[in-house]
Amino acid sequence: MKSLDQLAKIKESMQEVLKVRQGEPSANWKAHIMVCGGQGCISSNCRDVVDAIKESIAKNGLEEKTKIVLTGCMGPCDMGPVMIIYPDGTFYRRVKPKDAAAIIEEHVMKGNPVTRLLYRAPGAKEPTQRVHDIDLFKKQKKIVLRNTIYIDPLSIEDYISRDGYAALGKAVTQMKPEEVVAEVKKSGLRGRGGAGFPTGMKWQFTAAAEGSPKYVACNGDEGDPGAFMDRSVLEGDPHSVIEGMAICGYAIGAEQGYVYVRAEYPLAIERLEAAINRAREFGLLGKNIFSSGFNFDIEIRIGAGAFVCGEETALLTSIEGKRGEPRPRPPFPAQSGVWGKPTVLNNVETWANVAPIILNGADWFASIGTEKSKGTKVFALAGRINNTGIVEVPMGTTLREIVFEIGGGIPRKKEFKAVQTGGPSGGCIPAEHLDTPVDYDSLGALGAIMGSGGMIVMDDTTCMVDIAKFFLDFVVDESCGKCSPCRIGTKRMYEIIDRITKGEGREGDIELLQELAVTIKNTALCGLGQTAPNPVLSTIRYFRNEYEEHIKEHKCAAKICELKE
Repeated sequence: MKSLDQLAKIKESMQEVLKVRQGEPSANWKAHIMVCGGQGCISSNCRDVVDAIKESIAKNGLEEKTKIVLTGCMGPCDMGPVMIIYPDGTFYRRVKPKDAAAIIEEHVMKGNPVTRLLYRAPGAKEPTQRVHDIDLFKKQKKIVLRNTIYIDPLSIEDYISRDGYAALGKAVTQMKPEEVVAEVKKSGLRGRGGAGFPTGMKWQFTAAAEGSPKYVACNGDEGDPGAFMDRSVLEGDPHSVIEGMAICGYAIGAEQGYVYVRAEYPLAIERLEAAINRAREFGLLGKNIFSSGFNFDIEIRIGAGAFVCGEETALLTSIEGKRGEPRPRPPFPAQSGVWGKPTVLNNVETWANVAPIILNGADWFASIGTEKSKGTKVFALAGRINNTGIVEVPMGTTLREIVFEIGGGIPRKKEFKAVQTGGPSGGCIPAEHLDTPVDYDSLGALGAIMGSGGMIVMDDTTCMVDIAKFFLDFVVDESCGKCSPCRIGTKRMYEIIDRITKGEGREGDIELLQELAVTIKNTALCGLGQTAPNPVLSTIRYFRNEYEEHIKEHKCAAKICELKE
């Protein structure tokens, strides 16, 4: 890509496609049928649906008037396969190959929606036709997921049609590197990987650090149970990550980037690799980008599935081809990262925020969210909730809004009991705190963390002691074993809580769990070990009565634990 004019010409050539997908009728197109091609819908056989629709399109002679696109994840994973038909924006769920004929012959040709496939909100008498009239969608604000229902992730032209790579062009042709850093810093963007460290400050430290070359890295390891936010972004909009990393490369003076993706994400790896190759073909990666003299390229590194490699120093060690184990800090990656060189490491979601900030300005981004937590946050809703899947909301949205308005509430008329945020490093938040705004500080005050965005909802049939045991079991299994507090301490905690769930608990066990937890938090080497006790501490804090019932009465109110009398 030699100039912004060339980028503008590509965007101009895609204007009619863009308008149709934004709801404008077209004389040249009857319909654009966007079928969810995220991993969840692929597991529900969405490709068979695509084949059946193509067959029906051909049968009715609509090849020139109808376009079918396999997108990334659209969000509502439990409803798959799902699709949206533009320009009217009709949303269909649980579509099967046998439905293809009705969709083409009734909807596309006659304009009559197939009512039985429309979404019906829990408790609603009538279905809702248009996607943006459905609470699940209309109550969200999408920055990171801005493109996922509109584009083919394998089409760089689709990405460019929605202002793709315009931010990179603006940065390298109109801004100085220090101005890019200042804009990201002013935006208030904090790292979405869990700790919430200010992104612009991290870039500033790396840009100022001595040593060359410098590197840009992306954490796509995402090992939390119930979390699939980063996977969805990589599958549905890989160019947004590529563009964000390239902008950072320009800002800090790096020419090489690495995306670290867990091996369990083959579709994400496949689409990311295709996107990198297309970006190279278009001159958006490689040498002399936008004739600016700026060089930048990206390689993929595939992780072997170790949870600890989600910790930044372990991930960087793994990129080097070594066993993924944490390193003591300091030095921090900004001073000594990959191969001992200054490195910026952010997660997938953080990178996807960068281009909109540069394109729309720091003030625009900072106007969204709360005073200390700017922008939006992507969450993976899972567990006992009607609308499972991916959602994106402004920071400061309450847990109640997410669970009941966007998530559709609790199925089978059960009562909400708690929500686990932050995965194995997070904590369980009870019903009395449902009106808590979701931001870094508010969740931290409750003994939980934002984490990367996993949100597991529990109803009144859940045993909180068993939940704590589940997360401890995960941590014990995934500990790298490098430090004794994590390797031995979490194992001792698990043994105690396992006894409690078997009716062999003793007086003093709760206090012993708390003592061990505090010791581990204060002495473990890395952030994963330091936060490992959080699920136990939070369940004791809010559900201590359940621990006492297990120990003193040999009773599990949820009837999950098989207690000995």
